[in-house]
Amino acid sequence: MYKLIDYTSEKSGGKFLTDFKASLAIIALEFWLVVSAINYYNVYIDSSLNFSKGIYITIAVFIAVINHIIFTHDSKWKNFNKEFDQLSTDKNRKGSWIFFGIILFIICNFIYSIYLLYLDNRV
Repeated sequence: MYKLIDYTSEKSGGKFLTDFKASLAIIALEFWLVVSAINYYNVYIDSSLNFSKGIYITIAVFIAVINHIIFTHDSKWKNFNKEFDQLSTDKNRKGSWIFFGIILFIICNFIYSIYLLYLDNRV
């Protein structure tokens, strides 16, 4: 994620706070994945489950704190970055496509879960 944010920021002329932007993007993806699971639970298992906005904020803060402890606090993400820099171009390209697929899956999954929730609440 860091390399993607770094590359796009450089191309668009906004190369600043790259670490923060990458962390924020990862937190958003993780949040959407958790909310998707909650939506599926609400649609398929227990439709009486309704969370307030405060619960969603708590989930987002919890994810942000965990990410900070695991990655940002000790700058462990830099070690991952160095490891990926040492991979061959072919492996790096394959990994990039896998990463893009995962991001696309999470976003589509989130949109679909909201759609199902909408259909379930409409009836």
